[in-house]
Amino acid sequence: MAGAGGGGCPAGGNDLQWCFSQVKGAIDEDVAEADIISTVEFNYSGDLLATGDKGGRVVIFQREQEVPILKPMDLMVEASPRRIFANAHTYHINSISVNSDHETYLSADDLRVNLWHLEITDRSFNIVDIKPANMEELTEVITAAELHPHQCNVFVYSSSKGTVRLCDMRSSALCDRHSKFFEEPEDPSSRSFFSEIISSISDVKFSHSGRYMMTRDYLSVKVWDLNMESRPVETHQVHEYLRGKLCSLYENDCIFDKFEGCWSGPDSAIMTGSYNNFFRMFDRNTRRDVTLEASRENSKPRASLKPRRVCPGGKRRKDEISVDSLDFNKKILHTAWHPTDNVIAVAATNNLYIFQDKVN
Repeated sequence: MAGAGGGGCPAGGNDLQWCFSQVKGAIDEDVAEADIISTVEFNYSGDLLATGDKGGRVVIFQREQEVPILKPMDLMVEASPRRIFANAHTYHINSISVNSDHETYLSADDLRVNLWHLEITDRSFNIVDIKPANMEELTEVITAAELHPHQCNVFVYSSSKGTVRLCDMRSSALCDRHSKFFEEPEDPSSRSFFSEIISSISDVKFSHSGRYMMTRDYLSVKVWDLNMESRPVETHQVHEYLRGKLCSLYENDCIFDKFEGCWSGPDSAIMTGSYNNFFRMFDRNTRRDVTLEASRENSKPRASLKPRRVCPGGKRRKDEISVDSLDFNKKILHTAWHPTDNVIAVAATNNLYIFQDKVN
């Protein structure tokens, strides 16, 4: 499944055509830092879609049942914190995951993972602590963490060294010793100055079934079977054509961008973002993939999305875009897939795009 793009349109296992539904956000070219969308997520039923931005604002959209259109909800009351869970993290929190028991949740920063009870706000249980006695000996940090969707005692956390540890809270109160360790050995012949940076995992997510997990690093997304730690069962190249541009991406700090990924409802497809407002979809059943673009130029209602292809070099075809003309300021870091329907949400800087399959 390597390559820059494909011709298929994967969606829940069927070759469906994706089309534009709507876009929310300003058209201004100059985007304020506070307006950049920092997260997007459907609720468990898919009727609500929430976005958060770097200005600390949360906007909730509600889906009308007779057409898949998301509309801003009327502001009934002013949002105010119901509970404040404080004084548990020294560093920026990178992950929050609610447990399947509906009583606890975890939060993770660079060095610690804490477990909270929803009714207890003044203390938490530290379940992972990788902080060394001497900070000069620090060699890796925690990048993401998530609880298992069905087993409330199991969680995973990823690291900047490209590894994932699965832990079982039943084995000990402090999960310094993992139950399973997932790592793909690096090919020594391909090692470079950038190897450690691009192998850092920016996101880890369990499949809805709980059988698999997905990890996203800078250039690829991988699917792991929880019963096999030695290597991933699938590796999908997101934008392999950027491997030759790692030096310039390092100089402009893009190489440190944290891309996320998401599963389709039946776990049959995966979606993740790229640059130039491109996002990638991989069909696990048909082994087909596609590159699509979130653009206001193609934002007419029901307009079909045309697959985009990137030319890594040499002679460019008419329908291809040169890798040298990609806009690295336009990046899709956050995406969400409706839990039951083929409706997706894509956050492109300060704009939220909604797409649906052509069948709806």
